[in-house]
Amino acid sequence: MIETPYVAADGIVEIYIDSTFKGIVLIDRLNPPYGTALPGGFMDIGETIEACLKREMKEEIGLDVEIEHLLGLYSDPSRDPRFHTISAVYICRADALPQAGDDAKSAKVVVLDELEKELFVFDHGKIIEDYLAFRGE
Repeated sequence: MIETPYVAADGIVEIYIDSTFKGIVLIDRLNPPYGTALPGGFMDIGETIEACLKREMKEEIGLDVEIEHLLGLYSDPSRDPRFHTISAVYICRADALPQAGDDAKSAKVVVLDELEKELFVFDHGKIIEDYLAFRGE
C-alpha cells in the first residue's frame, strides 16, 4: 500500500458586513491539538481541493465562501503533530458572521491588528504572517 501525506484545505475567511471589512475568522479547536486555528479540514476521496474548502467552511463555521486567491501550499512534515499533512490555504470572502460547528468549539472574527495576540496551533501563525505580507500589512 502506498503511504502519502494527508491533504487538507484551510481558509482565511475575510468577513465583510455591509461591504466593510471586519476581520478574519478563527476557531478554537474542539479536538486535540487544542488552540486557535484557521477553519479547515481534510479532503475526501473524489473531491477537488476547492470543493473540500467550501464544504469545510460550511461545516465548521457555517459560511458559504467565495474563493478569491490561493495563498499557498504548506507541507512541512512537522506542521501537524498528528501526522504529515499538506494544506492548500485559500483566501476567501463571506458576507455573514460565522457560527461554530463540526470540529470548532467556537468561531470568532478577529481584526488584523489583534492577530498577534492569538496562540495558534499547527503552523497557522506562519500562515497568518504570509497572509499579512500578501495583503501588505
